[in-house]
Amino acid sequence: MEKKTIDWGEETERRVKTGVARFMEGYNCSQSVALAFADWYDVPAGLMARMSASFGGGIGRMRETCGSALGMFLLAGLETASEHADQVIKAQNYAAVQQLAADFKAQTGSIVCRELLGLNKRRADGTMPEVAIVATPEPRTAEYYRKRPCVRMVETAIRTYMAWLAGRSND
Repeated sequence: MEKKTIDWGEETERRVKTGVARFMEGYNCSQSVALAFADWYDVPAGLMARMSASFGGGIGRMRETCGSALGMFLLAGLETASEHADQVIKAQNYAAVQQLAADFKAQTGSIVCRELLGLNKRRADGTMPEVAIVATPEPRTAEYYRKRPCVRMVETAIRTYMAWLAGRSND
């Protein structure tokens, strides 16, 4: 059987476009990254959206690990993990996640949502502001998209993941 040749640049741009479109449709950052690969892993889009839903907003809008990065980590599990409790496979998955996290952080400065959103800036008196944790997402308005780096995070996660996949294909 002949191995399919992938144009990684073209494939990356197609997936970035898909992920950004999903975000602009109202999906959260994690869902947008994961949905860009639903066909790659033959996972129904509805299931992929539900599996990644809780990770948006830095895990349930708590502003912890960036949802775009978490979407990428979910994909790494689909790529490297097994349904068996195999220590070697777990180690390979953890190594993949650590590499992806390092690559994402190198490009963005952090993998923490509140830091990426600039919510960790000290006040003039040196104190840190309290980050309100609320479940209700903000309405998607032009102002929302203007002030948030989330589209860039979705793009970065997809490009990082595709570069990692391309590297694996060359091994």
